Amino acid sequence: MSLTTAAPLLALLRENNNSVKSYALNSINEVVGELWSEVSNDITEIEALYDDSNFPDRQMAGLIASKVYYNLGEYESAVKFALAAGDRFNIEERSQYVESIVSKSIEMYIRQSADNFESEGHKQFIDPKLTAIFEKMIQKCIIASEFKLALGISLEAFRLDLVEQILKSRLESDSEANALKLINYVLTATITVVNSSVFRKAILTSLFNILMSMKSADYFTISKVVVNLNNPQLGIHLFEKLNNNENIEVSYQIAFDLVSSGSQELLETLVVELEKRNFDSRLLEILSGLPTCDYNNTFLLNNSNIDVGLLNKSKSCLDGKFSLFHTAVSVANGFMHAGTTDNSFIKANLSWLGKAQNWAKFTATASLGVIHKGNLSEGKKVMAPYLPGSRASSRYIKGGSLYGLGLIYAGFGRDIIGYLKSHIVENSSATGDEDIDILLHGASLGVGLAAMGSSSTEIYESLKEVLYNDSAVSGMAAALGMGLTMLGTGDGSAVHDMFTYAQETQHGDISRGLAVGLALINYGRQELAQGLIDDMFANENPILRYGGAYTIALAYAGTGNNTAVKKLLHVAVSDSSDDVRRAAVIALGFVLLRDYTTVPRIVQLLSKSHNAHVRCGTAFALGIACAGRVLPSAVDVLEPMTKDSVDFVRQAAMIALSMVLIQQTEKLNPKVADINQNFLNVVTNKHQEGLAKFGACIAQGIMNAGGRNVTIHLENMEMGTLDTRSIVGLAMFSQFWYWFPLSHFLSLSFTPTTVIGIRGSDLSIPRFDINCHAKQEFFAYPKMYEEDSGKEVEKVATAVLSTTARAKARAKKSKKDKNDEDDEKQVEFKEQEEPAKDEESKDKDEETSKVKYSSKPYKIENMTRVLPQQARYISFKDDRFVPARKYKGNTGVIVLTDNKPDEPVGLIETVRQSKDVNAPLPTPFKVDDELDYSRIK
Repeated sequence: MSLTTAAPLLALLRENNNSVKSYALNSINEVVGELWSEVSNDITEIEALYDDSNFPDRQMAGLIASKVYYNLGEYESAVKFALAAGDRFNIEERSQYVESIVSKSIEMYIRQSADNFESEGHKQFIDPKLTAIFEKMIQKCIIASEFKLALGISLEAFRLDLVEQILKSRLESDSEANALKLINYVLTATITVVNSSVFRKAILTSLFNILMSMKSADYFTISKVVVNLNNPQLGIHLFEKLNNNENIEVSYQIAFDLVSSGSQELLETLVVELEKRNFDSRLLEILSGLPTCDYNNTFLLNNSNIDVGLLNKSKSCLDGKFSLFHTAVSVANGFMHAGTTDNSFIKANLSWLGKAQNWAKFTATASLGVIHKGNLSEGKKVMAPYLPGSRASSRYIKGGSLYGLGLIYAGFGRDIIGYLKSHIVENSSATGDEDIDILLHGASLGVGLAAMGSSSTEIYESLKEVLYNDSAVSGMAAALGMGLTMLGTGDGSAVHDMFTYAQETQHGDISRGLAVGLALINYGRQELAQGLIDDMFANENPILRYGGAYTIALAYAGTGNNTAVKKLLHVAVSDSSDDVRRAAVIALGFVLLRDYTTVPRIVQLLSKSHNAHVRCGTAFALGIACAGRVLPSAVDVLEPMTKDSVDFVRQAAMIALSMVLIQQTEKLNPKVADINQNFLNVVTNKHQEGLAKFGACIAQGIMNAGGRNVTIHLENMEMGTLDTRSIVGLAMFSQFWYWFPLSHFLSLSFTPTTVIGIRGSDLSIPRFDINCHAKQEFFAYPKMYEEDSGKEVEKVATAVLSTTARAKARAKKSKKDKNDEDDEKQVEFKEQEEPAKDEESKDKDEETSKVKYSSKPYKIENMTRVLPQQARYISFKDDRFVPARKYKGNTGVIVLTDNKPDEPVGLIETVRQSKDVNAPLPTPFKVDDELDYSRIK
């Protein structure tokens, strides 16, 4: 029979006999779950029994006190007394109380252990019993084969020793394949979840050692660790092991992966050190970046699908006499031709180019660098007609050409850094002269791009000399160049120099350059940058607070750090400066780019803010976080903003939409056609404001970027890292608000959408087919502008002769028949018709909900366009060419093993090979001070 009151038992606690008290406590323990409210009235008496060291059953008193506090919701006290209860607290008991106490104990231990790891001074005492409960639960997880749970909790508690112990025990008692799955789990969690830079480095170093000790080492996983640690010495160990095992093709694949994701400092050091060790010359060439850039240029040139008609329409509607419009078309042209090495539009429009004035000339000349991005073997030759010392006498052309040179060699500046640096050294003492300032402006941006992430002290010091001359034009560019050169290093001396000078200079442009430069230096440093961030936000100068927002953006990029998000949201609604508020909202896009699906929900209210700058920042935040992701919820927020009452908000919304929808087809997303039409309507509408037209023109350039063959990737999915060049490109592009020439930086974010299969034996590109298991029509290029323009002409025609109508009908029918015939040749299978409109609206937030797997694939030639949504349907079924690494739907360079090397195969000639064999470049066109293009042929 159960008790209805605990009063008799509680009365016994006041007896003098210890055995009576023990009996009472044991009896109370049986009913405390139901009668805890009554027992709580005597909690002080029970605690007193626990405190009495002479009382033999004090642990039971502690257990009862724990249960009472648990029911009162005071979990800290409940855990404290549960630990004091010793063996009386049975961790194996299956009850809500025990589960809750164990859960709270683990939470407390994790919090205390994390605080101790991160605190540099006095460490708090952790109750050994709390540690025992934590470790006992880890053991329970291991016994239950819940290894991922055990590893996850150990990582949260900063217990590297337990992580190592679990992984090593699995290697000993299980297969290496199963152990590797756990290692990859830890690696992914470390990259995406662990916030402490010091602990992350310790884990990655430990993983490297464990992986290298395995009998069948997974070299691709090891390479991920090398990139995330940015440690060239570990990279050397990796390549030495590969070399000893004669895994040449795997070595080549890893080298290509490092080029796509590693810093310039990492690549340069590897090349120098491996060269000393007489490594394979082909491997060194791959690490130089030259083959990767050459393959990309070849793909973009051979598959170029540029909508020249659209570009010409924009040019004709935007009067080149106005610098704003000339710049818009120059930038859009650069984007559309980015990486294709095709400057035919510029040659065909020399008279239009001649309208450029002052900095518009600078921007137009630099756009050649975007067009020839990655043309490392011919880059300097291409820019030669405009470089200092050439026939071109315009200071803006000379400066623009040096900037363009940097854009060509961005991140791969080994062969050009010396040349660009020489212009800085020769002219740094002559600042004050406007011609020299403009030249130094271009040279500083150029050398910053070429030396990006190289940590070169020499370059930094050269640029610092330009900065200290305190000229607004050259000083701003020098500050940005310094940040780019020291990208992600967190160099203490550089931070001190730049932050100090930013507070001393009277030039706002220099302060802004330094503020953004400081953000670049702290890229990826997370909590290590927090001191500087606090100092910048505490400053009265809004430009430095603006830099503080960008420092959070880049230091915490992709981390989703809650503290960083809260700080940015607070600044976005409270700062007195519109510029700072806009920057804070933009920064949200960078911090949350890995959690991009949450961004539309977070910024939706901000998109309706009364402050236009906050709305503008909202658009850019969505464009950055969801770039290339095609997230419907982001499009839903952005579309209404293209009709905003403020011109620069519409500008930002259109640019952001183009970034989100880049490389989208009308079949994959029906909104693409309407959005493209909207851009065209804005460009051609005489009543639209200039800033809105600028945004629409730039948006057209982004939608059609790289001959409609590039996207914006912010993550290297294969390596598990953020794409540093892309993120830097976006951060610098967003500065076009203040300085239009910085628009060109977006080209750093362009990633070719292709699968490039190369033979490991000679790095050549064989002609063969790969399979795509989906309907071909989903991945076709959008229609060219000419077709739409024909329809528009028909609409406004007042009269049409009957003979003309019949002729058009015949031509249309003939064209349709021809298209049908072509389709039959290309498509190997037919599936059901396109879903009805109401079906298309379903599954709105699924990016590729309409694409279905097909068991009957169609063929795609090697080195042709493969959209990100398409890659998952790609397979290599050719018996001859087999990927050195198991293909998992990734794009980029794929090293292949040729199983029939003696059989002939056609090869695709690269851009570099065509220049070597056929000699010359296309005839260069000259540019002089007056821009008299009429004499150029």
